[in-house]
Amino acid sequence: MASANQTASVTKFILLGLSAHPKLEKTLFVLILLTYLVILLGNGLLILVTILDSRLHTPMYFFLGNLSFLDICYTTSSVPLILDSFLTPRKTISFPACAMQMFLSFAMGATECVLLGMMAFDRYVAICNPLRYPVVMRKSVYVPMASSSWAAGSAASMVQTSLAMRLPFCGDNVINHFTCEILAVLKLACADISINVISMGVTNVLFLGVPVLFIFISYIFILTTILRIPSAEGRKKAFSTCSAHLTVVLVFYGTILFMYGKPKSKDPLGADKEDLADKLTSLFYGVVTPMLNPIIYSLRNKDVKVAVRSLVSQKLFTQ
Repeated sequence: MASANQTASVTKFILLGLSAHPKLEKTLFVLILLTYLVILLGNGLLILVTILDSRLHTPMYFFLGNLSFLDICYTTSSVPLILDSFLTPRKTISFPACAMQMFLSFAMGATECVLLGMMAFDRYVAICNPLRYPVVMRKSVYVPMASSSWAAGSAASMVQTSLAMRLPFCGDNVINHFTCEILAVLKLACADISINVISMGVTNVLFLGVPVLFIFISYIFILTTILRIPSAEGRKKAFSTCSAHLTVVLVFYGTILFMYGKPKSKDPLGADKEDLADKLTSLFYGVVTPMLNPIIYSLRNKDVKVAVRSLVSQKLFTQ
């Protein structure tokens, strides 16, 4: 009964963000706002061309359209909150809003992990078994693959969010983050979180470890097949079809490894600098990475370039 009363008493959380760096907040507000607009424009344009251009009605571009929509959803679940926190002296968020933001961010992140694995399989079939590609990657296969990515990410997020928000929060309600990041929220719980830790560990293995291993094995086969191609032009053409996806994978997982893999400082001054560095890295992961995805695919893919130019020229011509 006491636990229930304690939980009910927490009606909102305070987001610490970069409160200790007000000048940096003003600078980042402008930069993040511009980046967010680029994310909406770039990913929105990619979705548009993959729908309107019949040449892009293939499994690879269907997955790319899903990735672009996912990036828009992911940033929209957190960036408006971050921008508002930069302008508001008292950065607060209600308990239900915190739960919703936590669910959306976690769901989008988990979905992207699975989706990148699905895209690796698509590239594996296209390069290693090109003759069977139309049969293996038919519409009745790749649409459920994408749907299952969204379903798996949403289910995992529902479990983690439910486990986190059922905990009693009876002490400090200050979240040392820009948003309701699940690990930052768990630190505020005044109860045993061992179930949450175990559940998070299992989820990380399933949604980080398994896709990374799958992507790694896929690219071993892909690179082996490419190296067997006799002509240099053939090898270049084959690699160009998967270079954009490989670049996105390296940026996405490289940032995650940098965020959670580096050692923690024991020096108090070093810890403060590290805390700032962690927050800025988190911003990079949450904002810059989704901005890079459409840029990478546009620069490294001739089909997308042609489709974008065609769409732009059609709009100009009709005007």
